[in-house]
Amino acid sequence: MEFSSKLLENAVYEMSQLPGIGKRTALRLVLHLLRQPKNQTAQLVNALETLREDIKFCSNCHSISDTEICDICSNPARNKNIICVVEDIRDVMAIESTGQYRGLYHVLGGKISPLDGIGPQELTINSLVEKVKSGKVEELIFALSATMEGDTTNFYIYKQLEGIEVKTSTIARGIGVNDELEYADEVTLGRSILNRIPFENALKSS
Repeated sequence: MEFSSKLLENAVYEMSQLPGIGKRTALRLVLHLLRQPKNQTAQLVNALETLREDIKFCSNCHSISDTEICDICSNPARNKNIICVVEDIRDVMAIESTGQYRGLYHVLGGKISPLDGIGPQELTINSLVEKVKSGKVEELIFALSATMEGDTTNFYIYKQLEGIEVKTSTIARGIGVNDELEYADEVTLGRSILNRIPFENALKSS
């Protein structure tokens, strides 16, 4: 792809570094921004800069938040004895959209994937185990995607909890294998949470 401007080329290159954005899509987006009023582009830049500078991660569940403790964790109406273990905030948003879950979350920040250089130490597994050791958690719901990495992560956490009295369950596999939670429809995801099964049963069937 030949560019008539180095500035344009640099902007397209940076835009193409975003997930799912190829060079042609990046060029289309950059040209679109050039056609917009300068103040609109400035608002986008300001929003991104503010995001990077001011964003926080909830000290309790590790989800993205504007405050030290996120709105879900600070909500007195939530059941603090149940924790749903998810990969990232996209899964929190997907589950919240179902309106079927009223417990808390624990965001791992990814899944164990040796090929990608992601081990347990890169995730928030230790803080989850410590949370369960406190004795206040009655049930952990594993809600990672049905992939090899998701199953490996679930099993690793399960083994870390051996000897600790806590119920462990996993969402029912109405979510297809290799499917990500964020792409599941709300009805299917909601039913998967309501019809969750003991994690030991999932191990026997796998």
